[in-house]
Amino acid sequence: MGFRTLAIQERPSEVWNLLAAVKTEWTKYGDILESVQKKLTQASETIVKAKVRSRVVGRKLRNVQELPAEEAAALLPSGMIEEEI
Repeated sequence: MGFRTLAIQERPSEVWNLLAAVKTEWTKYGDILESVQKKLTQASETIVKAKVRSRVVGRKLRNVQELPAEEAAALLPSGMIEEEI
């Protein structure tokens, strides 16, 4: 019988308490993962909705003529239009 096995046999209540504490933390970890999954799902659904709205606006703007970048920059507040790379 090894030293560790002997030490475990001499303190079984400590081992069970440690396992109980680990189980409690494992449950909390699972709850946190579930919460993160829900938030990621919600964020994904929001992105899908934003893409739909973008396509709707894009269809409405399809027949509108674009201005040159310099003219558009002059009409819109600074920072709204980024230069093409």
